[in-house]
Amino acid sequence: MSAVELIRARLAALAPSALEIRDDSAQHAGHAGAKEGGHYAIRIVAPCFAGLSTLQRHRLVYDAVGDLPNARIHALSITAKTPEET
Repeated sequence: MSAVELIRARLAALAPSALEIRDDSAQHAGHAGAKEGGHYAIRIVAPCFAGLSTLQRHRLVYDAVGDLPNARIHALSITAKTPEET
């Protein structure tokens, strides 16, 4: 399973109404950290983010992806919104 598929599967636990995952790894080829995993950008919209700060939202995303940052992800850019904020 690709890293994007794994990220998508794990973020399903947050019941997103919208989810976009972009693999930016090719833009970082040759970068020292690129050997440790890919570079990904996530845009996620989910009701569970209501009332949470940006930091709390990012923590929910990191909790959902679990151990992937240690194994398959080197860099992760997160945009997390509620349906009302989109």
